[in-house]
Amino acid sequence: MSGSAPWLVCHTRPRCEKKFAALMRAEGFEHYLPLVSSARRYGTRTRTFTKPLFTGYVFAAVPTELKQRIFQQELLARAITVPEQECFLRQMEEVRKLLAAGLDLSVRPLLRKGRRARIKAGPLYGLTGIVENPDAPRGIIVAVDVLQQGVLVIVPVEHLEPLD
Repeated sequence: MSGSAPWLVCHTRPRCEKKFAALMRAEGFEHYLPLVSSARRYGTRTRTFTKPLFTGYVFAAVPTELKQRIFQQELLARAITVPEQECFLRQMEEVRKLLAAGLDLSVRPLLRKGRRARIKAGPLYGLTGIVENPDAPRGIIVAVDVLQQGVLVIVPVEHLEPLD
C-alpha cells in the first residue's frame, strides 16, 4: 500500500464488495478488499468460498479530483475519509499479515469498559447499555438511573455494537 492518493473507507451497498473491488481494478485505483475463506455445508456437500473480512467495506486510494468516479455504478453507499493515513496503512498491513498467516479470523467490535453499546441481534435487538467487562465479555449493564443500579444481561459479544 502506497501513500500517493488519499485512502478512503468505501462503504458498499449490501453484497457489492467484490463488484466494487472489480470497479476499482478497472479504474486503476489501488484498493484492498481483505477476503477470508468460509465453508458451508449443503446436505452432504461442502462448498468453500471467499467472503469479505469486513462486511460492506473496501479500502481504496483515490485521487481527490477523481473521487466522483467511484460512485459511477451505484455500488457505493458512501466514502469515508481516513484522517490518519499513516496509522491506517500500518493497520491494513497488520491485517494483511494476519490473513497471510492462514489462521481463523473473525471481526469483533472494540468494546471498552464503561462504553455504551447496543444489541444488534436477537430478542433484545436495539437495547442499549454499558459494557461490563470487555476482557471477559458477558454482556451489557442496562441502567436504571432512578435506583442508581443496573441489570446485567448476558449477550454474546458478536451481538454488541459500540455507540459513540
